[in-house]
Amino acid sequence: MSNQVITSENRNYQAVQIALTGFLALVVAMGIGRFTFTPQVPLMIAESQFTLTQAGIVAAFNYLGYFAGSYDAMRAQRFVEYRLWAGLWGAVIITLLSSLLDGPVLHSIARFFIGWASGWTLVLVAAWANEALAKLNRPGLSAAVFAGTGIGILISGMLAVGMQSWAMSASQAWLVYGILALLCSLYASRYLPRRGEFQRPQTVAGAVTQAFTLTAKIKRLVWSYCLAGFGYILPATFLSQMASERFPGSLFAQFVWPIFGGASVIGIILGILLRHVSTTQVRLAVTLWLQALGILMAEVLPGMSGLIIGALLVGGGFMCVVQLALLHGRELSPHHAQYMAGLLTTAYAVGQLVGPMLSAISTWLTGKLEPALYVAFIGLVIAGALVFNRNRVQSE
Repeated sequence: MSNQVITSENRNYQAVQIALTGFLALVVAMGIGRFTFTPQVPLMIAESQFTLTQAGIVAAFNYLGYFAGSYDAMRAQRFVEYRLWAGLWGAVIITLLSSLLDGPVLHSIARFFIGWASGWTLVLVAAWANEALAKLNRPGLSAAVFAGTGIGILISGMLAVGMQSWAMSASQAWLVYGILALLCSLYASRYLPRRGEFQRPQTVAGAVTQAFTLTAKIKRLVWSYCLAGFGYILPATFLSQMASERFPGSLFAQFVWPIFGGASVIGIILGILLRHVSTTQVRLAVTLWLQALGILMAEVLPGMSGLIIGALLVGGGFMCVVQLALLHGRELSPHHAQYMAGLLTTAYAVGQLVGPMLSAISTWLTGKLEPALYVAFIGLVIAGALVFNRNRVQSE
């Protein structure tokens, strides 16, 4: 009996450490590495490092790197652990190096490689943590892993408020973000899988390897997730800049990004509480439609209320969409979890890449983001329609 208790305690400890490691890895690679660019945009524009149109181009390089990294992670057969480690520490190093950079060209190069690092990290952390937690019979803890991105955004957003109130430069802000990423990575590195420890789900001993089939349901999910990436990325990239333009010098403008991050954590919690409501694809569709509503409210409602509602709805659905899409992909192809995670993340990255390119065209032609935001709204509506289905999923 005592051995059973010890075993149970060990399993719980291992599960918590895996979830915490994945959580911190996403805090670093996603919450800090990828998304600190958003609160940095107003600072760098104010310092004349680039224009709003050039900011869209710099962001596009970030998503091009994200596409490359996620595609490579999807197909990786060897050196998987090295990619995971390189993704985590690459995000730390490039964030620190960003404090030395100036101008759109150098920042575009940096954002490309930090995008690659975050693509590696998200796909491989999701595959590793989900599989490890499932083997320990603690699959519910995987939701905590995805909360890492939102917590990273929330913490970095609150730091941005403090740094702007202290009149720190963009260079100094990059340094602060990099130090935070470094501290988180030091702890996460204690439990990341070493060489030979990352076991691909489809090669688990005793399992029968099945060929991956691109079914109609999987195709709809891939297209939906691509549109989800396109739809959310414009407010996620330019929310701080939109608030700064509408309310110059206002303290509220500095808090919009932390609100987005806090909402994404709340969204994950609500996702856990509502996990038994209806089907995965219905919850995914509704979340996508709520994000679309958030974009519309940010444009239609005047004053601060529109931006607050937009930050809450778009931010609240942000990581929920990621978690639900990966879960639905796992339901549709349970023997190819890593490949599905990579395929979906690659599609997401394509959508994210198109978003900033559209914003650059929109601001170049009209001087405004609004035309691009309305297209993003339509994209999210279509994304929800593609996956909405009340029937229970049967893996094909």
